Amino acid sequence: MVPVMVGLRGRGGRDRAGRLSVVADLGPGRLERPARLPVSIGATLFNVPTGAIRMNIQRHSGPQERVDLAFDFPSLEPPAAPKHVGAEVAEEAVQPIDLIFLSIAAHHDTLAPEIRLRTIYPRYLEQSSTPGQDGLTMRAFREGTPYGGEDLVLANTPNLSARCTRDASTPGMCLSERRVGGADLTFRFPRSWLAQWRDVADAMDRLTVQLHGPGGSG
Repeated sequence: MVPVMVGLRGRGGRDRAGRLSVVADLGPGRLERPARLPVSIGATLFNVPTGAIRMNIQRHSGPQERVDLAFDFPSLEPPAAPKHVGAEVAEEAVQPIDLIFLSIAAHHDTLAPEIRLRTIYPRYLEQSSTPGQDGLTMRAFREGTPYGGEDLVLANTPNLSARCTRDASTPGMCLSERRVGGADLTFRFPRSWLAQWRDVADAMDRLTVQLHGPGGSG
């Protein structure tokens, strides 16, 4: 039921000063939010699932500076509403992360992720690399550098590049970036997912296509 303001007209078609408030039933689903929103970030169009947007203030169509999203993995569906639990339950165990996070932000002509990978990161890496799982290669960043405490993870077929923090008091997380038109896409996922890195790389490719379309450059 939605209140509707109805104007009353007097002689000559002029509106009366008063207005009548009535309640009308617009029918089920009429006020439901759309499944997807067209959003322009850095003058680049993305078709964003409304349920995946993490911040209410970002749930609108049109130009935006940034949008923060989350998707269930591996389904890549928007996550269900979080369950509310008591403090006792929350303290018993840290719930495992089953979401892949994605931030889309206008880059304003900053250094592209692929250029940073080729020209900036090598300055701070250790000389030796370590073979990882199933074709991964890992190189540690030197301590005392801007990326100290992280590892650079690389793979081909499919392509994957990510900076990953190491497991400590909190589980390690990985960050993988790519540029699409006027926006940078920053994916975040648990380091433990590197055990299935091919599925993760495929998920990031699929999300890019779902949000922007094939090509990933316009």
